[in-house]
Amino acid sequence: MELNKFEDVESGCRSFFLFRNQTETVFAAFEMSLAILDKGGVIDRLLTIDAAPLPAERTTLKLFEIPEIGCADIGEVLLHDITACAPQNEAELDCFPLIDLSSKTSAPLVK
Repeated sequence: MELNKFEDVESGCRSFFLFRNQTETVFAAFEMSLAILDKGGVIDRLLTIDAAPLPAERTTLKLFEIPEIGCADIGEVLLHDITACAPQNEAELDCFPLIDLSSKTSAPLVK
């Protein structure tokens, strides 16, 4: 999962995420909780975002709005939890250990 770009918008900051599913599995559910930290390292807010579906062996672009904060004010994005992760037609599983994180923005994306 890569935080690829930030873009200031009227309502806050738009974030562009790339999800690189290099498995042969389609993920029908993929929901995560992100903590947005300001430049001082203080948690500004928690966001729950739904990135599903994630097709097998594909890179998918997903855009999410981070309301009421400018992009330049974001110091770090923490993957707090993966609240739902389920392959298509299968039971939920713990995807946290499977995720590699990177960021091309000024704010690191960390576990």
